[in-house]
Amino acid sequence: MRANRIVLVLLNLWASLALADEPSLPPRADLTIRRAAGDSEIVITTTPRLAGAVHSLTWNGQEFINSTDHGRQLQSASSFSSDGKHGAEAFNPTEAGSRDDGAGPNSTSRLLHSVATEAALQTTTQMAFWLTPGQKSEGHPAINTTKLSNHLLAKRVQIGLPDFPHVIRYDVTFTLPLNERHSFAQFEALTGYMPEVFRSFWTFRPQTGELQPIDFGPGEQSFPIVLSTESGSHAMGIYSPQQPSAGFENAGYGRWRFERERVVKWNTVFRQRQADGIEPGEYSFRNFVVVGDRETVRKSLVELHRQFQRSRQP
Repeated sequence: MRANRIVLVLLNLWASLALADEPSLPPRADLTIRRAAGDSEIVITTTPRLAGAVHSLTWNGQEFINSTDHGRQLQSASSFSSDGKHGAEAFNPTEAGSRDDGAGPNSTSRLLHSVATEAALQTTTQMAFWLTPGQKSEGHPAINTTKLSNHLLAKRVQIGLPDFPHVIRYDVTFTLPLNERHSFAQFEALTGYMPEVFRSFWTFRPQTGELQPIDFGPGEQSFPIVLSTESGSHAMGIYSPQQPSAGFENAGYGRWRFERERVVKWNTVFRQRQADGIEPGEYSFRNFVVVGDRETVRKSLVELHRQFQRSRQP
């Protein structure tokens, strides 16, 4: 009996050592989450091609994301400068990858972690710089000297909230590395590149609860943005209760129409300026993406704003 126990102990020890030597599996980048919203369901998909960035969002038979290169996704990015002359892409960590990744099958960004449930996902990505060292964007040369940054982007995406089936909570955290100091930081907390069928541009006016038409820009203003089809059958809105950034009260929500590329875009942007350097660490932003027909998006924005106004009251 003693010999059998010794053999059993040795076998268990061998098994534990063997498991310890097993290489850990890479995080899954092909995630799909879904939840019912009205008569349809919202479905969100990520892909290895984009290091886990959101490649597709569909509802009621319509694709909402124009995922062509490694910039046109539902994703996050940041940019930094220290000389007072900010070139948005000169030092530009980007979740989905780099400009050189193009429409190809691979991303320079690295997915470090992922997990998903039926209706929620979370990922952590080491972001690539948008420009390769030596490249320029709008006359601004790349400041970065490597292709891969030391900036991390963690996101948590949840489809549907209590009483808000058409709302997607989209939380992001940017981690700035210890060995960098920049006097200006611009966090594109979230951007959505959408097919050109969403050519009807609106702003949401919280004080009245109305949607008002707005031009194609490009530009920023202080009210949430809604892009929809002309009929209003499909729409996407963006709302962040943390807007605006201090010192940038007349900005925060941007919109663009790229006619040649046949794509439109919205974003929500936060900025910080610190003469002695932005502190390394974590910078977190909560966003709400609203998907449905235009009237459903409007009503959801009204209730979201009302909820956060109540939470701010003493």
